[in-house]
Formats: sequence, C-alpha cells, structure tokens
Amino acid sequence: MSGTLSYSFAGVASLAACIVLLLKSRNGDIARRAALGAFISAIWAAVLAGQAQVGSHLGWVSMLVEGLRYTAWIIVLRALAPTGIPRWMRNLSLAVCLAPVVYAIAGWCGQYFAVFALPLDQVLVAVGLLLSFVGLVNTEQVVRLTPKPLSRELQACLAGLGGMFAYDLFLYSQAQLLGELDGVAWALRGVLAAVLLAPFTWGVWKMPASEVRVFVSRHVVFYSSAFVAVGLYLSLMAIGGYYVREHGGSWGNALQIVFLCGAAGILVSMLLSESPMRRLRVFISTHFYRNKYDYRITWLRFIDTLSSGADEDLRRTVVRAVAQVFSSPGGILFVHDEQARQFLPVAAWPNQLDAIPGIAAVGSDSEMVAFIRERQWIIDLKEYRRSPDVYRHIKLPQVFAANPTLTIVSPLLELDRLVGFFVLFEPPPPFNLTYEDRDLLKTVGRHVATQLAQHEADRKLAESRQFEAYNRLTAFMMHDLKNAVAQLGLVVTNAQRHKRNPEFIDDAIGTIANAVERMTRLIEQLRATPTRARPETVRIDELVRQAVTRCSLHTPVPTLTVAIDEPVHVLADPERFAAVLDHVLRNAQDATPGGRVTVHLGRMQGEVTLVVRDTGAGMDAEFIRERLFRPFDSTKGSKGMGIGAYQVREYVQTLGGRVEVQSSPGDGTAFSIILPLASVPGAQPAAAS
Repeated sequence: MSGTLSYSFAGVASLAACIVLLLKSRNGDIARRAALGAFISAIWAAVLAGQAQVGSHLGWVSMLVEGLRYTAWIIVLRALAPTGIPRWMRNLSLAVCLAPVVYAIAGWCGQYFAVFALPLDQVLVAVGLLLSFVGLVNTEQVVRLTPKPLSRELQACLAGLGGMFAYDLFLYSQAQLLGELDGVAWALRGVLAAVLLAPFTWGVWKMPASEVRVFVSRHVVFYSSAFVAVGLYLSLMAIGGYYVREHGGSWGNALQIVFLCGAAGILVSMLLSESPMRRLRVFISTHFYRNKYDYRITWLRFIDTLSSGADEDLRRTVVRAVAQVFSSPGGILFVHDEQARQFLPVAAWPNQLDAIPGIAAVGSDSEMVAFIRERQWIIDLKEYRRSPDVYRHIKLPQVFAANPTLTIVSPLLELDRLVGFFVLFEPPPPFNLTYEDRDLLKTVGRHVATQLAQHEADRKLAESRQFEAYNRLTAFMMHDLKNAVAQLGLVVTNAQRHKRNPEFIDDAIGTIANAVERMTRLIEQLRATPTRARPETVRIDELVRQAVTRCSLHTPVPTLTVAIDEPVHVLADPERFAAVLDHVLRNAQDATPGGRVTVHLGRMQGEVTLVVRDTGAGMDAEFIRERLFRPFDSTKGSKGMGIGAYQVREYVQTLGGRVEVQSSPGDGTAFSIILPLASVPGAQPAAAS
C-alpha cells in the first residue's frame, strides 16, 4: 500500500511538473526536454504504482520504464551540458540507457511467443545499478566542465537529478549486496523522486531562455509521436490480451483472439481517419513549437505548386497553392476588371466555377470591397457571423452571406492597390484563424498579387511583340512598295521628255514589268507562308552594270570601274541582290547632291569586293556603330523607313559575306560589300586583280 501511494504521489508530481514546463517550453530547448522527461517520469511512476497495487512484478515492464526514464533524463543532461563533454561519452551514455529498453522488449517477445526466455528479474538490479552510475557520471561531467560559478538555476537542476541518481545508486547497491530489493527503500523512492523534482522544475523555470540547439522538424515529431502512440497502444493491448487469456478459462484463447482483432480494427480506423492525425499535428505545433507553421516546408510547397504548371490556367494554380497552405478543401479567386468596375470570379479549385452555385461578380463600390481596400483586413466570415460589429456591420455579397462553407476572404495587394481577393472554404477542424494565419495570408496574398501582375505583364508583352512583328512586316512591305513606286515615278518623270524615244519606251516597259513582278511576289508572300529564295550562281559584274544603268536616271550619275578581266560569279538570288545594289546606290546619290558617286568592282583572294563611294557629308564612327544598321531608325524623316541598310547587311551575311563602312564627317562614305566567289564547273581559275 505504501508503494502505491508513494509512486502515485510521484506520478502526480511529475505530471504537474510536465504541465509547468510545457508553459515554459516556448522559451528554449531545455524546457522542452525537461517537460518530456517529466512526462516519461509520470508514466514510470504510474506503472510502478500499478504494480504495487496488484502486487505483481513483471521484470520486463520494470526494466522498460526504468530505461525510458533514464534515457529521458540523460537527454535533459545533454541539453544542460557544455560542448566540452566528449561526443563518444554522450553517445555511449545514451546507448547504455536504451539497451535495457531493447532488452526488455526482446524478453517480452520471447515470453509471449514462447520462443526463448531471457533473464529479466535477475538482471534488473544490475541494470538499475548501471543506469544510476551513468546518470551520476553525466551529472559530474556537467558540473566539472561548466564554467564557474554555477548559476543557482543550474545548481537546482543538477541537485534534483543528481539526488535521484544517487538514491538509485544506493538502492541498487544495497540490493546487490543483500540479494534483493529492500521494500521500504523501494517504496520511499517514489516520494523522494517527487520531492527532488521540485528544485529541478524551479531551476528550469527560472533558467534564461535559450535558442534551440537542435532543430527537429514537425514531420519528424509527428511521425515519431504517432509511432510511440501506436507502440504504447499495442503494448497495452498485448497486456490486455494476456490478461484475457489467463483469466478467460476455457474460452481464454478465443477471447484473446477476439480482443486482439477488435483492438487492431480500432487502431486501423484511427490511422485511416484524418481527424485524429490532424489533431495530433495541431497539438504538436501548439505545444512544442513557437510557430504554428513550419515556414520552410510551407513556403517550399507553396512555391513548388505555383511553379508546377499542373494547370494551364495560372489563376487556378494560384487558388490551389493558397488552399494547400491552410489545408482548405478549395477556394475562389476574384480579380479586378477596371473596365467593368467589378471583381470578377476568374478561377476556382478543385471544382470549376460553373460547379459552384451562386457565384457572381462583386462590384468595386460594394461595402466589403471598400472595407478591404481601406483597412487591408482579412475577413473571417465565421467571426463576422458571430460579431458583425468587428467589421463595422458591412454588407457582404449574397454569395458570402448565404454560404456557410466559405470562411476566409483575403485581399490581394500589389503595394497598396487591391488587385483582387480570394475566398477559401472552411479548413477541416480544429482550425481557428489566429494572428499567425492572418500574417501568412497577407504574405501569400502579396506574393500571389505580384505573380498575377507579372503574368498579366507577360501577356501584354506578348501582345506587344505580336503587334511589333506586324508593324515590322508592314514596314518591310512599305519599303518594297516604295522601291517599286520610285521605279514607276522615274518613268513618269521622264515620260514627257522621252516618250517619243523608242529606247525609252522599251526601258519604261521593262521597268513597269519589274515593278509589277515585285508587287505580285509581295502579294503572294502575304497570301501564304513565304518560301525562302534559293541562291543561284550569277555574274556579279552584270548585276552591277544593270544596277548602275537603272540608277543613272538620278543625279549624280554613278561611274563604274570593273577591275576584273573575266566573268566573276557569286551565289545569290538575282532579284534580292539587285534590290540590295539599288538601295546602296540610291542612298549614295541621296547623300551626295552635286557630288560624285563611283562604283568599283574588284577581286582579291577568293572574294569579290564591291565599293560604292560618294563625296557626301559622311558619318561619324558613333553613328555607324550605333544607328546605321539599326532597323526603323532613319535620318530621312518621313521619307525613309530605316530598314534599308539593315536589310542589306542581313542579306549579305546570309550569303556568307560581310559589309564594311568607312566614313568621316565631310569626307564622304565608302560602302563595301564583300562576297565569296562561287565556283563554276568548267571555268578556269583567274588571277587576282
């Protein structure tokens, strides 16, 4: 009877110490470990009190709880210990404390399944003596290696733990000498443990807050706690099954099977149910961590969902990412439409918008929108239904007021501009919207607003690029049409003076035919996908002579010098290359009013060089480098498109050639086109000129 009262008192004291230390657990790692040690001590005391009450002593049970108790206190000492304690001693001490736990479980399994038998009661005293010795050694290490003087808080902690270890050493040493445990000393052990727990608890409570030295993620704590709970449940069910078999008479075995099957069914139903697992997560987050969320895991999952691209619609992905953060079953996204002056529902998850009844647009002038825009608050619809005065009795849209499953309305803010809001369905219980949830909602909302704004900017940029491509196409068309119009304009200009000349008539018809052909080809390119013209072997000297002849109708009339004795061939499309030559010559004529334009065609080391030189105003080096070949940048004002030089360089480069420009202000310009020579079958190689 004395043992029952003594260990019951120890259990109550340990449980009270655990509760007190849990209140302090947010301030540091030591308090958390101490609370765990007190909780395991409460289990230890409850088990020993039960054994004393029934008068039955199971060796494996006693060894199991003793090993767990010492393991918990060694972990506490590791938190109190300075870093100077050798690592091998820390690990060895923990291994010695865990060894009896493994030994006890193995011994129970051998007895239960009648496979083997381990000595349990016989080694219990030796195990207790070893554990108390390890506890005192670790306590001595903390005292010896901690910088002096020791604080009062640390002295109290070490006095409490050291006193328990010292008494256990005395108890088991006496039992080792006498051959059995002393009943009075064993019963007094519970009271002494409860008394010594008081200075330890006071020391931890007064100890300054410390940073967590070892981070243990919520996932590890959750699965470890679930594993321990399942293990304890199975152990209790095994003890219950053993009791049923021993006291069930002839029906003992059958009743044991029924009992164990029922216990297994209850365990499976609890594991498959979401509610107990959720409540365990909430309990762990509330009592063992400063923050409700593991922000590293939460934010990584949020970003991973946003960037996954699982849904083609980014807005639907946004709703899914936000809902997953709060374990909400779904949500709806509203985005502001400036033209309609409304917040339109644009996406929902997991259901489509059409599957949600009553969803409608919310006007920009509604009371809810005005309240969110002004206060930048998150509206807890459950709180609104209880206390609408908190939200100034604003009038909610009908869909929010009539749908009790909608819980949260959170704004999407880009800087201070309200670009939308999302509505979440009620997360599974237990869930209460706290300040931490609100802060996370605001942060997530701003990130989502930025993401949506970026998406909209990308869409507008894509449209702008499409219009830019269209404008470029139009500019190229106008450039080709301008060249054709210039050809026809020359015919009209010279018609009055030369219309009686048969040669002029022939040349005019040829010019008109060329303009018609170029415009027809342009129309065909607009009707279908243009096909790239295939280059062919052409005589560049003939193309240059023809271009000079065409441009001779303008002033100054270009003069041609061909420093090549034999025909020279290049690979090019005759029409496009002729257009390139016309453009270079006309640019030289436009830049040289009253001056001279000369054209020189030569050959050097497998290349042909065409140089068009004028005596015009010239260009500086910066203009040549920065503006000459930039498309849509013209010095001719409304008369030019600014793409001629760009087209010349791009086409020459496609032929494997290059364009070089030499010019300086007041000294004219030399525009050079260098192309590789094309080999003609059967032709004899010519010497370089």
